[in-house]
Amino acid sequence: MKKELIVTAKSQEEAAAKAVAELGAPNAEALECTVIEAPKKGFLGIGAAPGKYAFSYTLKGAEVAYDFIKNLVDSMGLDAKVTLSDGEGDNKLIRVDGESAGVLIGHHGDTLDSLQYLANLAANKKVAGEKREFCRVTVDVENYRLKREDTLRALARRMADKVLRYKKSVMLEPMNPYERRIIHSEVQKIEGVSTNSIGSENNRKVVLYLDEEVAAPVAEPRREEFGEF
Repeated sequence: MKKELIVTAKSQEEAAAKAVAELGAPNAEALECTVIEAPKKGFLGIGAAPGKYAFSYTLKGAEVAYDFIKNLVDSMGLDAKVTLSDGEGDNKLIRVDGESAGVLIGHHGDTLDSLQYLANLAANKKVAGEKREFCRVTVDVENYRLKREDTLRALARRMADKVLRYKKSVMLEPMNPYERRIIHSEVQKIEGVSTNSIGSENNRKVVLYLDEEVAAPVAEPRREEFGEF
């Protein structure tokens, strides 16, 4: 994705500084510049005229995703701040913070997951002839993902204790792959209990069972046992 801007200034350096700020480029070296009209010095200040410059900046994957989220937030009229930073590993993190940002979360993060999916599509969509490395983007709203992870880990421990206490398998509600991984990893720390995923596509559920048990799950917790925001 390329962003373009025409700047009028007394010098190319001054114009480049304005373009960096407007286009969100890291520095002037990342810009492509074409001189439309060179500045005129004039004589004793008479006849002096600023120059006109055309700048373009090709956004990287995460920057395209950031631009997508930022435009969405602005279009919705939300009073929220959007920031881009490094995440875990090679991931990039886009955060949306603000009192009205909660509308982007949805039930158990459904809307947020869809937003993240679209952001990753935007980040990795290649324009003809463009070379772009794969980029993975995480989108978070009001630190929801960390809060949700804490809730899921607590749920995993509570349900594992229930399995050990009553010697019966427990089946959780449907979860996305990210949330199922959290449950699996937390239960791995608990001796005597194992997990498995059953179901298909968007209806996959995690089952907790005793290590020596091979039977199908026989109990499903009531909905109020799950933490919600």
